[in-house]
Amino acid sequence: MRIANLSGRAVLIHQGHAVDIAGASSGRFGPAPRAIFDAWDEFTHWSASTELPVGDEFDPAALGPPIPDPRQIFAIGLNYRDHADEAGLAYPEHIVVFTKFASSLAGPEAKVTLPSAFVDFETELVVVVGSESHRLRSLEDARLAIAGYAVGQDYSERAVQLRGPVPQFSLGKSYPAFAPFGPAVVTRDELGDPDSLRITARITGPTAEAQGASPFTLQDGSTADLIFSVEQVIHDLSQVVTLYPGDLIFTGTPAGVGGTRGIFLQPGDRLISTIDGIGSLDNRFIDGAGPDSR
Repeated sequence: MRIANLSGRAVLIHQGHAVDIAGASSGRFGPAPRAIFDAWDEFTHWSASTELPVGDEFDPAALGPPIPDPRQIFAIGLNYRDHADEAGLAYPEHIVVFTKFASSLAGPEAKVTLPSAFVDFETELVVVVGSESHRLRSLEDARLAIAGYAVGQDYSERAVQLRGPVPQFSLGKSYPAFAPFGPAVVTRDELGDPDSLRITARITGPTAEAQGASPFTLQDGSTADLIFSVEQVIHDLSQVVTLYPGDLIFTGTPAGVGGTRGIFLQPGDRLISTIDGIGSLDNRFIDGAGPDSR
């Protein structure tokens, strides 16, 4: 299944069309997107046993974040070997966790206002939780707690993130539209192997032109390079917190982030972030820098 948010209503993307879930289920599920995940087991049983209607054509620009109001958003830092290598840091022994605030969520084709000249990018696999989970006993239990997967971007204003006396990860990563994700939540049966997915980020516009190529490839990695697998992340998180249906976990980014190379996003840029089997985010950037942006 591919579950999306079309103009604020939960839909299934089926054969290139959008099927309104509340309509197709005669009001049994939806229309609120998160309500689908609150009734995940019942919903998946219904969808597997129901012949869906053809659905309607839709404008991809009308897609919002598949879950606009998660209870919790977690993000995992330094979780790819090649990213740790480029940063010159040792591989962590335990998951590194921060959060992105819900006001930073956006749909897959969001326009992003740049608050300064120091905004970086991090393409990530996002995992959506499908069942309330605390102190999971095994990695298999963690796998069963997964509803699906999406593409996410963890945009970061590095000056705010790294200013002292201690880093402000969550604050620097939570400007409006700094957490676009989508275009849909894709279930494992449709995705294939989530442990070997290619992740890319390609840019056009002033940043690409400065690098001498447009489009210019910024990131090209694979989930096979994760230090902590998706299941391990969920298992370890659950030892401390209670995970709820619809919670989001940004699972880390592969090598190629801009800060290590002095590359930051500029007004007029267009960034396409893709994970094979899931889809793409298409973000454009506009100038919002104030006089004190440096």
